[in-house]
Amino acid sequence: MSSRNATALHKNRSNLSHKVRYAVTPPARIAPYLKRTARDGWLRLKHPHHVDYYRAVMASDTARNPEAAVGSKSHDRWLALGKMQFDYLKEHGLAPRHRMLDIGCGNLRAGRLFIDYLDAGHYYGIDISPDILIAAKRTLTAYGLQDKLPHLTITQNLTLDFLPDAHFDVVHAHSVFSHSPIEVIEECLAHVGRVLAPGGFFDFTFDRTEGAEHQVLREDFYYRTGTLVALAEKHGLRARFMDDWEKRPHGQSKIRVSLPE
Repeated sequence: MSSRNATALHKNRSNLSHKVRYAVTPPARIAPYLKRTARDGWLRLKHPHHVDYYRAVMASDTARNPEAAVGSKSHDRWLALGKMQFDYLKEHGLAPRHRMLDIGCGNLRAGRLFIDYLDAGHYYGIDISPDILIAAKRTLTAYGLQDKLPHLTITQNLTLDFLPDAHFDVVHAHSVFSHSPIEVIEECLAHVGRVLAPGGFFDFTFDRTEGAEHQVLREDFYYRTGTLVALAEKHGLRARFMDDWEKRPHGQSKIRVSLPE
């Protein structure tokens, strides 16, 4: 397995000492950090269920900047991250004829490229946030992709019960499990095998740690690779760590799951 910076992989961002160092270095971070902490605390009180809470986070973030809401600090970075995801899957055999399910499609940072490349009607994007899906439709219009007839659908959970059996060649979740508690990840892994077509696969990114698993503000979750591989195998899926993704300029790692042969 390839490794990123060893110090970062053993860092526990939930420790008070780490939070203090992060907030005061540089000092300009202090006010935004305190503001985010206060906002998230209030939203957690209003929305005890994680999906409801994170939907509220997305509504707040999207109102300020849809591109920042999906984790892009600038428009150039938004473009680069979308291209990185697209190029990777294309190198791994994504073809126009394939049917793709994009879990947590956001405002189509990568989705606009998948929609343009795939045959009409072959892209299905889902998200828990109505606000970000409105932004997705703006992206669709801005890039003139209406004729590709993508599906953009809100979802309450990841049971995928409204989707057909054995339908999708590629299922994709970028920066979704990095914001998900383990029960949400397990819900997805328990059901994704049903919608995978024979020979299909499900790629997801996650924030990797080689130390203690932890979370920060119920927004960012850090997991060991073995935890997620074992969870996939529990639900009858094969799972493998994608070493070649580690070469990309992206902070998260990637696992691929597929049906057993």
